Amino acid sequence: MKAKMFDNQFDEGDDITPLLDLSQAKRLLLDPKRVNVDFPTWMVESLDREAGKLGITRQSIIKVWLAERLKNSA
Repeated sequence: MKAKMFDNQFDEGDDITPLLDLSQAKRLLLDPKRVNVDFPTWMVESLDREAGKLGITRQSIIKVWLAERLKNSA
């Protein structure tokens, strides 16, 4: 298929996924990268309380809150 035809199908809203080779597809910038952060004890305890209320882990609440803050800052 020529690129022009592919572009036209995409622009018209046709489903182009059968035309793609997704076996090597990657989601950019989503690979985890480990970082170390030191928090004061009171902050860790507060995070644990909030995480417990929501039924999630401390790591999850940190990720969610940071993502929300970064999204609002953008």
